[in-house]
Amino acid sequence: MKNLLKSVVVASGVLLAANTASAQQKIGHINTAEIVQATPEFKAAEEQMKTLSDAKQKELQGMYTEYQKKQNDANEKLRNRSEANKTAVDAEVQEIANSMREMETRIQEVQRVAQEDIGKKQQELYAPIEQKVFTAINAVAKEKGYAYVLDISNGGIPYFGGGDDLTADIKSKLGIAAAPAAKK
Repeated sequence: MKNLLKSVVVASGVLLAANTASAQQKIGHINTAEIVQATPEFKAAEEQMKTLSDAKQKELQGMYTEYQKKQNDANEKLRNRSEANKTAVDAEVQEIANSMREMETRIQEVQRVAQEDIGKKQQELYAPIEQKVFTAINAVAKEKGYAYVLDISNGGIPYFGGGDDLTADIKSKLGIAAAPAAKK
């Protein structure tokens, strides 16, 4: 009986300590999108992505222009076709049509490769930035004793009623100057 009573007291003490400990866990929140976009690396990555995208777009635009030129040539030949040159013009138009089909295939391939290249470049540029930010998030959370840090940037939290905002702390850890406060 004495052992049972001791067990109940010890178990109650453990439960009380566990409840007290869990009640004291700190919860904070951050906006990772804001933090990532504030990094100098993000701005440089955005410039590189724009340059790459513009180059790919220019390449495709050149192909579209050539395609349209061939289409205009075919239309012009058909407009000037007569009974006397019908066979020769039809053969030329058929040759242009075959060339245009080949161009369509090349354009689709260039588009596919461009999308792959852009995706690879995004991964190459943004992954290190995200890793740097998440390392800073973990460091600040540990330094400040937070058990949980929620990201409010992606809309995955249906209700947000407060908690400590660690966004400025993370930016500080990354050496990002705080943005000036907006005037009301």
